[in-house]
Amino acid sequence: MNKGQLIEKVMSEVKVAKAEATRAVDSVISNIRTSLQSGEKVVLAGLGTFSVRRRKARTGRNPRTGESLQIPERRVVRFKAGKTLKNAVK
Repeated sequence: MNKGQLIEKVMSEVKVAKAEATRAVDSVISNIRTSLQSGEKVVLAGLGTFSVRRRKARTGRNPRTGESLQIPERRVVRFKAGKTLKNAVK
């Protein structure tokens, strides 16, 4: 499912106009992004938890040349599925 399909589902299930469904989906995504940027954890009951972790700096290897290179530390988004979602997918 992509964003357009999600908007269509919201539109049909909630019985609102496409513009309203688009604003609702965009708002949810925007608020999740903003929370993660500020370092907050986002917990959605029945779905899971989004969090930000630090990935340590490490030495990597260029696969084309075999040359070693330093990969800097960075922040990455992590998603951990909740129990309800895990059971639904089984």
